[in-house]
Order: sequence, then C-alpha cells, then structure tokens
Amino acid sequence: MEKENSPLFGLGQPNTAYAQYFIGNSYLKPLNGKGVNVANVTFEPGCQNNWHIHHKGGQILLCTDGKGWYQEFGKQAQELKPGDVVYIAPEVKHWHGAAKDSWFSHIAIEIPAEGGSNEWLEAVSDEEYNKL
Repeated sequence: MEKENSPLFGLGQPNTAYAQYFIGNSYLKPLNGKGVNVANVTFEPGCQNNWHIHHKGGQILLCTDGKGWYQEFGKQAQELKPGDVVYIAPEVKHWHGAAKDSWFSHIAIEIPAEGGSNEWLEAVSDEEYNKL
C-alpha cells in the first residue's frame, strides 16, 4: 500500500495468526487489549475472511479506508465505505473483506461476553464473491 493511501491507524503486521481463515493477505494492528479488544484490520484488494460466527459476544466494524463488503448468510452483501458502521449480532454467520479493486480497512471491536468465542467456517466461494 502506498504511503499516501495508508490506513488511518496504520497498516500493522501481516495477519499470519489468522491467515488460514482469509483468502488473500490481511494485516492486523492491535489498538486496545484491555477490557475490549480493538484492532485495525486491513485487507488487500480481493481479500476476504471466511464465513464465521461470533458466539455470545458480537462485533462492531468501523470502516475507515477504501471499499469493502459485508454479508450475512442468506442476505444480500452490502458495500462498505469509510464512515460506515456495522453491528454484527451474536450467532450471525457472516463475512467481510475488501472489494476486488480496493484496499479496505476497518476497526474491529469485539463485544465482550462470558464464554464468547469465534467459530471459523468455510471460505466464501469464488462464485459468491465474483457476483459483487
């Protein structure tokens, strides 16, 4: 990513810990780990995470840079741009990531819940993603 297009909160490091759950390359920059986990996640063009579910606690996405997508299972995908906010309720199967032709960054806020966990599922199919 060129310097003039760098994400608002910085690029961070390659997201190797979760790479198995992403198609393409993503970058992670933790912003807060006390009480509420908050991280900047940046996706290269065409990168998206697998379908997944946040059990018990949900998630909030604050879109900061580029163009991306969010989709709940069984619903139409929604285009995301800077300033958009997405609330993801617990137990909702979903995915999010960059548009084919744009970098995309969002701040991910994990909603704390006792016994909360993430369940990573199958990748978004090429057919699904290429329709966007």
